[in-house]
Amino acid sequence: MPNAIDNPLNDPAADPFEVAQRAAEDIARLTHVDQHDIALTLGSGWGKAAELIGQTTAEIPATQVTGFGAAAVVGHAGTLRSILTPRGKRVLVIGSRTHFYEGHGVRRVVHSVRAAAATGARIMVLTNGAGGIKTTWGPGQPVLISDHINLTAATPLEGPRFIDLTDLYSTRLRDLARTIQPALDEGVYCQFSGPQYETPAEVRMAKAFGGHIVGMSTALEAIAAREAGMEILGLSLITNLAAGIQTTPLSHKEVIEAGHAAEPVISGLLAGIVGAM
Repeated sequence: MPNAIDNPLNDPAADPFEVAQRAAEDIARLTHVDQHDIALTLGSGWGKAAELIGQTTAEIPATQVTGFGAAAVVGHAGTLRSILTPRGKRVLVIGSRTHFYEGHGVRRVVHSVRAAAATGARIMVLTNGAGGIKTTWGPGQPVLISDHINLTAATPLEGPRFIDLTDLYSTRLRDLARTIQPALDEGVYCQFSGPQYETPAEVRMAKAFGGHIVGMSTALEAIAAREAGMEILGLSLITNLAAGIQTTPLSHKEVIEAGHAAEPVISGLLAGIVGAM
């Protein structure tokens, strides 16, 4: 069973794709499912969707899978689930996310995406809880990600891997999402390094750059998913207005509370979207 000390991705000489293949083999062995069709990373506030997607046929601790570690953030389940949808699709639900600010390196951040691709999944759904820059948005509102700005100064790509990020967040899947909820708004997601929340000046910078959503995940994962040839859908739950727009102090407790309050609505939305894939 891997742990934070002996994780093979800590070895700079390790091939991250070989480690991802080993993880996929672990997932197949532990879930008794040879191949998955869709992968879904559940961020803050999105956890209940796993109950609505279909029949859970296996749920395993992520720590039993090569390269995965324990969830470090309150609100993340720390498990992997294999779910069978009513339409016969296999969904791998990832409840264990490694954030960039944890300091484990980008390979660990994107390992879940690479492992999902190695299981056969061709669609990657990335969700998160985030701050909103648009004043028309309020806590509990789901928003589609139309594009991103990577402000981490990092990338999961190693060497001369020149990956096209045009239409990174699939237009087809965003259109599909709007067949479930036609009024869904969308915006550009800005990934900051964290773990501190953004300053008002940083939020103004993100707005000037064309950003609408600020958070601490997703962009690096999306790049890795594109490298793996996956089609990507991104969804943010607006848990609060960003610093300088919201006048009260920001807190993780606020993020968790907004997520809990919105769970019934956003979980049904996400389950509907996945069910239509």
